[in-house]
Amino acid sequence: MPSILLLVVLGICIGVLWEMSQLGVMAKELVGSRKKQATRILAVSGLCILFYVLGAWQSSITPTIQTEFTNNVESEKTSNEVTNSSSSSSSSPPSLDYEDSHEFPPCNMSYSEYTPCQDTNRGNKFDREMYKYRERHCPTKEEQLYCLIPAPPNYKPPFKWPKSRDYAWFNNIPHKELSIEKARQNWIKVEGDRFRFPGGGTMFRYGADSYIDDITKLIPLSNGTIRTAIDTGCGVASWGAYLLKRDIITMSFAPRDTHEAQVWFALERGVPAMIGIMASQRLPYPARSFDIAHCARCLIPWNQYDGLYLAEVDRVLRPGGYWILSGPPINWKRLWRGWDRKREDLKHEQEDIEDVARRLCWKKVIEKDALAVWQKPINHIDCIKTKNKNHIKPPICNRSNADEAWYKDMENCITPLPEVSKPDEVSGGALEKWPDRAMVVPPRIRNNWVAGITEKNFQKDNEMWKERVSHYTHIVASLTQGRCRNILDMNAYIGGFSAALVKYPVWVMNVVPVGFKPDTLGVIYERGFIGVYHDWCEAFSTYPRTYDFIHASGVLSMYQDRCDITNILLEMDRILRPEGSVVFRDEEDVIKKIKSIVKRMRWNIKTIDQESGSLNGERVLVAVKSYWTG
Repeated sequence: MPSILLLVVLGICIGVLWEMSQLGVMAKELVGSRKKQATRILAVSGLCILFYVLGAWQSSITPTIQTEFTNNVESEKTSNEVTNSSSSSSSSPPSLDYEDSHEFPPCNMSYSEYTPCQDTNRGNKFDREMYKYRERHCPTKEEQLYCLIPAPPNYKPPFKWPKSRDYAWFNNIPHKELSIEKARQNWIKVEGDRFRFPGGGTMFRYGADSYIDDITKLIPLSNGTIRTAIDTGCGVASWGAYLLKRDIITMSFAPRDTHEAQVWFALERGVPAMIGIMASQRLPYPARSFDIAHCARCLIPWNQYDGLYLAEVDRVLRPGGYWILSGPPINWKRLWRGWDRKREDLKHEQEDIEDVARRLCWKKVIEKDALAVWQKPINHIDCIKTKNKNHIKPPICNRSNADEAWYKDMENCITPLPEVSKPDEVSGGALEKWPDRAMVVPPRIRNNWVAGITEKNFQKDNEMWKERVSHYTHIVASLTQGRCRNILDMNAYIGGFSAALVKYPVWVMNVVPVGFKPDTLGVIYERGFIGVYHDWCEAFSTYPRTYDFIHASGVLSMYQDRCDITNILLEMDRILRPEGSVVFRDEEDVIKKIKSIVKRMRWNIKTIDQESGSLNGERVLVAVKSYWTG
């Protein structure tokens, strides 16, 4: 509007000047009036210049006023407006002037798939031995981005679960590489504007469901004794996807490598997964976490480094847990021609794996077709006797912290199990079957191995999170409307938030921050949930736009003296989907800091009261990331 007025004023001024000049020509014979004419021309010219300067100044300040007004309106939205922001998903915000609005600018579109700690260019600078170059290598402080990772053009919210298990939008992850490279194995198909996941895999000749049925004939997958699984080298996580209907939740992982976006596809499907690799460092999970471990032609060199990788599987496997290996070199005598490898090489590889398994005190359960299953002992009574008598390597590890797993090198020794008094006693304590397992007091708490947490604390925490989650369902509608599938709990404690969500069609990645006491991730796994250790001063091991909902209870106050919480909030923006929700619970002064930062991130926010009123200075802040694309 100011620019139009400016043009009108200029037009009038030019017209007046032209008329005045014509009058001057007609009256040139009137010498006496020339001085008056010149004076009028100068006066009108001065007025025109004044109007021009005023118009230009008004035009320059208007965007700033408009931006401040917009921010004030957004900050005053009601909770209903926050939760229903999806209705405006088709609109895009105006371009931003960083100097005027102070909002974080969008990053270049080349960063749309940015994974800071798994950046290929940075990783290639590191040693290729033991795949160290594919491990976490995070940017320095000087390399960190202070911009918002853009979604690709035409980004759409994922399909609702369970349809998302089988379909994803092509524009959300525009990569066809896997559909070409794995075309014969039915990993993924491109069909028009979407991907379809037929449930195939390198070893899933008749689909993942049929493959799991074959495993069920060998070990008990359906009676509740097996709840947590780990899939090493997961592909697009079809094994984990089809285990979900059997009430088994799988931590699937694969590196960011030449097969573009394996883990990203898994998360887009609504299946738990993260970027990871078995290289030189421990997996970021505590000891005795998983009931079952699985490798379907995952290309991990199990027989190399004196069995180091199998020793790491042994560390994270529960007493009595199973390890499944399918594909080469299993049953090499009959299948070697189809493996496209030399018969002798396959023979030596299987012999080496069998030898390592025996030295770990595992028992081979069965070998059938291309499947082999081993079982870890329920305690180490016989294992210690055998090793002491025959001096068999690897030795039992020293009694160090077996749960320590953040940038900790793998050890070629057997992680000791808790001591028992009877040969038939399960080390650490037996677990209840699922779903009772979720609410029964876990053995680590029952045995007083977690400082400061009693059985009474456990029950109280469960009741508190039932109340809180019930409150969340009223302020974040997506939790109950099926639009929420992937949830990240940044400070999970003992898993009460995850337990309160069991009845909903969601899964939770429970994060226990490293360096803080007590270490509770082992408790979370004993309850039948999954999670990971992480330091929030660094980026999370996932792709952009992979979580629908983030829960941040007390986490920002924990880190405010360790690193800049601006970086943590920008990382949350990276991994949150457009129109995804965040619930912050924190001290009042920290909430104020959060509000001042997220207002610059295209987030809509609303402060609400606690469930029982505002007690102990804690505040609850709800935020919704707005929809926009690059």
